Amino acid sequence: MRRSFAPTMKDVAREAGVALGTVSKVFNNAPVGEEYRQRVLEAAKRLGYQVNNYARGLKTNRTYAVAVVLPNIINPFFSVLAQNLCQALTKRGYRMFLSITDFDPEAEQRYIHMAQQNQVDGIIGLTYNPNLQVADKVPFVSFDRYVSPDVPCVASDNFGGGQMAAKKLVELGCQRLRIGSTVAGESDKRRDGFESFCRGAGVEHDTLYLRDSDGLDPFRDFLQAHIHQGRLDYDGIFCCTDVLALEIRNMLSALGVHAPEDVQLIGFDGTAIHMGRAPECSTIVQPIPLLAETCVDILLKEDKSDLPSLICLPVSYAPGGTTQDPV
Repeated sequence: MRRSFAPTMKDVAREAGVALGTVSKVFNNAPVGEEYRQRVLEAAKRLGYQVNNYARGLKTNRTYAVAVVLPNIINPFFSVLAQNLCQALTKRGYRMFLSITDFDPEAEQRYIHMAQQNQVDGIIGLTYNPNLQVADKVPFVSFDRYVSPDVPCVASDNFGGGQMAAKKLVELGCQRLRIGSTVAGESDKRRDGFESFCRGAGVEHDTLYLRDSDGLDPFRDFLQAHIHQGRLDYDGIFCCTDVLALEIRNMLSALGVHAPEDVQLIGFDGTAIHMGRAPECSTIVQPIPLLAETCVDILLKEDKSDLPSLICLPVSYAPGGTTQDPV
């Protein structure tokens, strides 16, 4: 019987026509020319070469594993974020361990401790625990939540996005605006930006702010109380997530008020766009792939001494049928 041997890094170097050191750089995510990187990856694929992460970890004192802590993956935004984080880590030769907390602060802390005990190389977390404890020896990057000055936070320009939503509604002819908000952390700045623009422009506006645990009934009750003779008291509504915008659109439709004919709606996230679909509502789009890449880059950065406490990425507007945008 003929015995087959697993290909080695030397085999990959020979197949790619490069030095062994170049192959080592590629698989250890060290800087190398893109042409050489592609040649090495293609050669490894042809030969069926797989990196031995256990052996590599013994040499580098790493586990090549990163823990990601999210509230859930039912919400489309969280699921798309998880997908992009996984792709960003895999591209760099890391495994992702995903923990789901269901918005439970105590569960968040348990998962953080568990990840630290399993000696992961770092943690990326979207958490709701204001007293979250993270050991200094484990690199931690927070997504959309301020933890401490020593923990870098990656977020979209939430304040600018709120301003953008208010400005767009006014440009589209809205004169009396309402904001619906259920999002905590850095995302609170969406409301701040919206209100800031309205105050500066002298636009009449109100805010309905609820916690995630309050559910949707208060929104339904509020809308019902503000419909008179078949008309809503507001002609423009900004919701702090697309999910909330779609829920409110459905509530209004059941009450005989329709978007965009009777009221114009803008959400926040743009998740459908990143899933390759047309947006289901007009929305402020978060750059989810860039957010994920930035989280991973910062987490794996050797020297974090020069990092700001908040890394803020730009957002954009996309029409999605719930506003009266010109064709």
